[in-house]
Amino acid sequence: MKETINAAKEKMTKSLNALGNEFASIRAGRANPSILDKVLVDYYGAPTPVNQMAAVSVSEARILVIQPWDKSTLKLIEKAIQASDIGINPTNDGSVIRLAFPQLTEDRRKELCKTVKKYGEECKVTVRSVRRDTMDKLKKMQKGSEITEDDLKDCEKKVQDITDKFCADVDKAVADKEKEIMTV
Repeated sequence: MKETINAAKEKMTKSLNALGNEFASIRAGRANPSILDKVLVDYYGAPTPVNQMAAVSVSEARILVIQPWDKSTLKLIEKAIQASDIGINPTNDGSVIRLAFPQLTEDRRKELCKTVKKYGEECKVTVRSVRRDTMDKLKKMQKGSEITEDDLKDCEKKVQDITDKFCADVDKAVADKEKEIMTV
């Protein structure tokens, strides 16, 4: 019974962490190294993340500097960034690659806010689906006489409280990200 609730809590935590990772890859007009997490470079036939091939740092508020450990990979990293969906053209000066993040337009900010809300809603759906699965497990346990009806009611209340907490956490994360995006 407790294991079932803990498993549900763990799954909800994972979905909230996944939401955080999604939010990290949304650029809000500020340079953020995590935007390159999904960019893979074809390095000797193996797709390799940029952060494993180079030092990625923020030199100014809107400039990201990528300094490869192996200078011969400079062109490969540049091509991978151009092919990705980041939407920023890299500048290669022969030793480092610079990504200059442009100031976001009002329309683009609103578009990003819609995307953030969509991700938040998907995360809530996942949390609710975990709740439903957990409730089903608990009802089966009650039918199989593993737990009493009172235990079932208590567990359902606990699971609902946990679900409400995670939904509130998702709402807060969405609100924080929207605030970050809309800040000029």
